[in-house]
Amino acid sequence: MPGGFDVNRFLRERGPTWAALEQTLGEVERQGMSSLGVDGARRFGKLYRATSADLVRAQGERVDAGVVDYLNELVARAYAAIYAGTATGPGLGRGLGSFFALEFPRLVRAESRAVALAAALLFGGAALGALAARVDPDAMTVLLPEDHAEMTPGERVARDEARGAHAGDEAAAFSSFLFTHNIQVSFLVFALGLTFGLGTVALLLSNGAPLGALAWQYHHAGQGLFFWAWILPHGIPELTEIVIAGASGLILARGLWLPGRRPRLEALRVEGARAVRLVLGGMPVLVLAGVIEGTISQMHAPAMPYEAKLAFALLVGTGLFAWLALAGRERRAG
Repeated sequence: MPGGFDVNRFLRERGPTWAALEQTLGEVERQGMSSLGVDGARRFGKLYRATSADLVRAQGERVDAGVVDYLNELVARAYAAIYAGTATGPGLGRGLGSFFALEFPRLVRAESRAVALAAALLFGGAALGALAARVDPDAMTVLLPEDHAEMTPGERVARDEARGAHAGDEAAAFSSFLFTHNIQVSFLVFALGLTFGLGTVALLLSNGAPLGALAWQYHHAGQGLFFWAWILPHGIPELTEIVIAGASGLILARGLWLPGRRPRLEALRVEGARAVRLVLGGMPVLVLAGVIEGTISQMHAPAMPYEAKLAFALLVGTGLFAWLALAGRERRAG
């Protein structure tokens, strides 16, 4: 089909890269990463990233299972070689720093389909929640958390504006609670991928529904500015990490649903290695979300103007998405 995916061309054009990675990997496994030197290690990293991207594309385009199995094994071996060289000794700090600063954003981009599906489920749940709240106001008692169902938006705004901001000790305690809670949600949505993804899908939808219902309630009451100034500063990093954790659960499910010619447990092991890196890489984002939610998000007018909170949210979102979209990209000469 004109313009369609050409498997033979894909194999012909990408095969030399895989062969080069396999050859270099053999040297690394025999003599260690230090045998490559600085330039060789950089080339090895480029080959690894290119092959990882090819693996994702091969899976998405349903390339022959034998090719997918070969690429899976090659990427897994390269991953083990790279992180065996950076996870011990004096290089530990540098290895972790490189992972969070460069490798994690690359992995998010490589798994963009899973990330997009997780986002669609979370925000699709929010849309359903808003629709249910609009059609049937009684649904609010089911959709909203108990502390939000007990008071109207106007009552909450009046209460929070009277308080202004949390005291320092209270904010610190609240931030610690939120961080723990967010970690639990992230790991749960990831682990439920073992239910062939059904639990991950259900949890993403059910976490989105209250958010949508709450947004509708506040807008309907004329308190939309308060709502977004309250939610967005911490919500941007928090929801981003929930989406990433959801994507990791979907990757686990991919190993169970689409094992190819591998035994299902072997496919799960390979996909699980990627999924674990994805969910762990988002932990600093959860730290950021918890700190913001326990501080900035709890400050209300007149202590902090809502426009200032929205500007802060824009700054956080710009920095976060720039990191995920741009960090670790190869610079092109010229």
